[in-house]
Amino acid sequence: MATIKIFSDSTCDLPKSLIEQYDIGIVPLYVTFGDQDFRDGVDIDPRKLYEMVDATGKLPKTAAPSPGDFASAFEPYVKEGRDIIYIGLSSHLSSTIQNAGIAAQMLEGEPGKITVIDSLNLATGVGQQVLRAARLAESGQEAAAIEAHIVEMRKYIETEFIIDTLDYLYKGGRCSGLQNIIGTLLRIRPVIKVLDGKMTPTNRVRGKRDKAVEQLLNNALSLKDQMDNDTIFVTHSFSDEDAQFVQHKLKELTGAKHVYISYTGCVISSHCGTNTIGIVFAKKF
Repeated sequence: MATIKIFSDSTCDLPKSLIEQYDIGIVPLYVTFGDQDFRDGVDIDPRKLYEMVDATGKLPKTAAPSPGDFASAFEPYVKEGRDIIYIGLSSHLSSTIQNAGIAAQMLEGEPGKITVIDSLNLATGVGQQVLRAARLAESGQEAAAIEAHIVEMRKYIETEFIIDTLDYLYKGGRCSGLQNIIGTLLRIRPVIKVLDGKMTPTNRVRGKRDKAVEQLLNNALSLKDQMDNDTIFVTHSFSDEDAQFVQHKLKELTGAKHVYISYTGCVISSHCGTNTIGIVFAKKF
């Protein structure tokens, strides 16, 4: 049994096969419709989420796991004397990191130590760091060395995605009604990057979706020489055909060892909507 247990939350969007392979613990965030609370990836999946949005015309609220949720997840392992490294959703976007830190304080005095790392990212931008940490733990690295590596690595994560519809940004209060109407009429798709732990619009692509997907791919390929070619993620929400196309092109043009397709969970989907697609990779450091 490995002495270090890697944890993340449900926004890391790692494929189930990788979560199982590396025995990664996942603490779910919450999705709330009215008075109903659902655990992301446990009680609700994106398909059900979109069905409920279509039926109600409203977006759900999302919430971080409570300190108690984290403590319940962590406690069995630290009581065994195992160290825990938790890597979670950016502190600029959620209180998950804060609540995990409170849980760590609650469990001080147990044999195992808990390390909380702010990914300063979202979706597989978190997942990239979690996967690296899991591989380092499997190779026998100590917790302090893994923490130092991930804190350095997070500066080199490139997370960029294209939102296909402004409806979810509008319903979530992230753009005005006028912007939504104009954007729909002109087929404007925002290009979003994660910068300093925040979602930042960097560009807008006007016209057919193919053009937007091509822009996303070209943006990634412009950094090809700087890529760490071990692992690239193509992350999407019900955009299977485009994701497979982008995966094929990245394999062909980068020579990456692994190009995984991952699916956005309910929390990320509730902010971005269907047909969102992104590319996430680490640069060499």
